[in-house]
Amino acid sequence: MINLVALLLLFIPSYCLGGEDVLYKKYCAKCHGENRLGKLAPPLLPIFMKNISLEKFENIIKNGIPATSMPSFPSFSKQQIEQLYNFLKTPKKVIWKQKNILDSLQVLNQSIDIKPFTDLRNITLLVERGKSSIWVLENEKILGKFNVSNVHGGIKFSKSQVFIPSRDGWVSKVDLKDAKFKRKIRPCIYLRNIDVSADGKYVLASCWLPESIVILDKISLKPVKVLKLDGKISAIYSLYKKSQAVFTFRDKQGIYILNLKDFNIKSFPTKSPITGFFIDPFDRYIIGSSKKEKKLQVYSLKDGNLVFESSIPSMPHLFSVAVWYQNGNFYFATRHIKSPVLSIWRMYNWKLEKQIKLSGAGFFVRTHPDTPYLWTDVSSDKVALINKRNLHHKEITIVSGKRYLHTEFSGDGNIAYLSIYDKDGYLVLLNSKTLKQIKKFPASLPVGKYNYVNKTRKFLPQLLGKQIYIQKCWGCHHPLEEAFAPSFKKIASTRDDSLIMAQILNPGGTYKLLGYKENYMPRFNFSKEELEAIVSFIKTFKEEN
Repeated sequence: MINLVALLLLFIPSYCLGGEDVLYKKYCAKCHGENRLGKLAPPLLPIFMKNISLEKFENIIKNGIPATSMPSFPSFSKQQIEQLYNFLKTPKKVIWKQKNILDSLQVLNQSIDIKPFTDLRNITLLVERGKSSIWVLENEKILGKFNVSNVHGGIKFSKSQVFIPSRDGWVSKVDLKDAKFKRKIRPCIYLRNIDVSADGKYVLASCWLPESIVILDKISLKPVKVLKLDGKISAIYSLYKKSQAVFTFRDKQGIYILNLKDFNIKSFPTKSPITGFFIDPFDRYIIGSSKKEKKLQVYSLKDGNLVFESSIPSMPHLFSVAVWYQNGNFYFATRHIKSPVLSIWRMYNWKLEKQIKLSGAGFFVRTHPDTPYLWTDVSSDKVALINKRNLHHKEITIVSGKRYLHTEFSGDGNIAYLSIYDKDGYLVLLNSKTLKQIKKFPASLPVGKYNYVNKTRKFLPQLLGKQIYIQKCWGCHHPLEEAFAPSFKKIASTRDDSLIMAQILNPGGTYKLLGYKENYMPRFNFSKEELEAIVSFIKTFKEEN
């Protein structure tokens, strides 16, 4: 009888079954929310549907959306699809003001069952979507788990405090050191992403519904300011060198700079909307993609000038790129949406270096100084590994018949954590160099993983500096012990930044200042980016007073 009812629901017009929303409630509400305001998936309201034609909508329903959780419904009839489409186009009033935000605040201070950690740098969080669970890992050990409803990803760190966004607008605050779920608040109905300001004062929430940026006090999570927007924001990211944040719009031209001291916004014009972007490791450029012009564009954050653009065959996924250093150049790699292509780009002397065709489409590219590879998904049970030195690639199966999705690394880079995206999936731990399996944990729909070092932008120069050290400095310098030359620990503890830079660029002119009778150090003609990266790495070994 149950099977017959299900069959009737598919083929009898919805108006005969009690209303046009029957199909929606049965097949869509679990992810998009009972009231169409979004949950695990975006809201389905006219403002989100205005650029989706009936033909495009039918394709989405019939085929799903690759590399997302949107499934396919091939048995839907044209009549059902049209009814559902018209239902989603019907207006729905949404009100969510600053008072609503403040009223949603929940002060919890609930203890969570996680063990104490030894080294925050090796703390990695996993989102287990199938159980709305967050895992806390240190190296190969699971320290504990806790639940956050409708969690999607995009977790941000502020030392031991983590901020967890949910697609339905909630932001949760957890303190790993105190092992407490501190509080939660709903800055909006549908959330795009969050970030933490460089000074640690604010949590920034970019919202699609209502269209706004909500600035929360990091300690209390109370709203400090609500900035109304006119358009769908792509994302917001804090600069780590300044009290500023950068955002763009998916449907509106310009690069926007939010001053976090007075909350004023200035903008630079762009040739077309920047639909996706990331900020370079040294806070100097925004690298964005233009869906309208089918170009990758690089703008200076200093003056807004366009410094580079290149035509692209398909849209790059710039919210997940891998950045590395090799043979005197900085590079980034990106996948292209609905395409098997992976693009390699040179940074600062900007250039498209190479395009590599893999066995399938993918979304994510990850790397670390301590792995020789770029790791990327190919919509199958294989991970593609691209050697950073020569760009040769190979593909290996992780768990046969189950789709590999995403990689993250421990802070020290020794462990690669791989998500096997299946209801009966796994978190697989591999040695990042030898590729040998370390452990495998059962996990239901494991998705993003977030390591404290790798997901905190201020550490990017240090990670790149480590690669420069490995390629150019290790023959003479040891980080902690005296070798042919002084240790980085001694250099960082006895010299200021300007003297370290002078010794690198012109050792013949500085060796006497350092008390040496002769100079044995070669001169390095480093770019300003190389110099900043290697000095950042050296300073990590400075002894605390």
